[in-house]
Amino acid sequence: MSRVLVLNCGSSSVKWRRYDGDRVLDQGTVERVGEPGGGPADHAGAVRQILSGLDLGGLTAVGHRVVHGGRRFSTPVLIDDAVLAAIRDLVPLAPLHNPANLAGMEVARAALPDVPQVAVFDTAFHHTLPEAAATYAIDRDTAERYAVRRYGFHGTSHAYVSRRTAELLGRPYEQLNTITLHLGNGASACAVENGRSVATSMGMSPLEGLVMGTRSGDLDPTVIFHLRREGGLSVDEIDDLLNHRSGLLGLTGANDMREVLQRRAAGDQAAELAFDVYCRRITGYVGAYYALLGRVDAITFTAGVGEHAAPVRAAALAGLDRLGITVDPARNAADGDRMISPEGAEVTVCVVRTDEEREIARQALDVVEAG
Repeated sequence: MSRVLVLNCGSSSVKWRRYDGDRVLDQGTVERVGEPGGGPADHAGAVRQILSGLDLGGLTAVGHRVVHGGRRFSTPVLIDDAVLAAIRDLVPLAPLHNPANLAGMEVARAALPDVPQVAVFDTAFHHTLPEAAATYAIDRDTAERYAVRRYGFHGTSHAYVSRRTAELLGRPYEQLNTITLHLGNGASACAVENGRSVATSMGMSPLEGLVMGTRSGDLDPTVIFHLRREGGLSVDEIDDLLNHRSGLLGLTGANDMREVLQRRAAGDQAAELAFDVYCRRITGYVGAYYALLGRVDAITFTAGVGEHAAPVRAAALAGLDRLGITVDPARNAADGDRMISPEGAEVTVCVVRTDEEREIARQALDVVEAG
């Protein structure tokens, strides 16, 4: 069997999982990387800590999650010095994540020089976006000079979940139109037409689109100018506000949907408003993507909120009956990968547990086996 180690370096954590074929051998997470009084001082130290505690014999490949591949990387690639240099050049587009991803790759290459290392990009699944979907309506020369365009993120999750939805429905993946809703602390929507991403809510960065745990999502750009001119906030302060002090946290003081739901149930008006804002944004994207696709076979919820928050699923799709979209309350309240729409519904609504690490392992192994 083929053994694959997956390293997923986030901004302040490193998740890892080791596979033997389709079977998970072991897994874990190193938290609070680089935080005072927390875990390892940096991502390189975290990866060294992980590797020192593992049996690394018999590995076929190491798969690395890379957040931003820009326009250059449309598929997973074997890592060499040129690939590392190219990913380093993309740091300005993902300053919080690509440096962490690079640290993991460099440590793993040094520790396992004879094992193929593969970079799997969050942005790669969205390289199939039509130019009309990826292009912002600003001056063309400026956009080209500074690489301003929609890249999209959560690609490994949207790829895995849309493929798993086809399996759940017993339909060919290449013939299915799906709207996938990745709702976690970060959140994004994706329209998948016949296995290809044709629209996604995150843009040049993961800030655009849906309301998230600490990110604002869609916002009139004038808000930024207004805060700078009238509030005297610096660019870095506005960046921090929109990425780390907005979303559910900004509206309620809590970035965890579980706490928001508890407060809402207790009659907290701020939580009620945050819930409505959150779900209304999802409803709008579902309607827009329905119009773009023309035909929708399935809508699938995934990630922490999407998999576990039944009230969010119900509210986000409420009022869409005329589009053939309905949710069965009993099925919605159940657990596991399942259909939650009524029997015979025109559009099948599903819940699927995402598995980005499994998708990274699959793509890494494909690259190595292809030679």
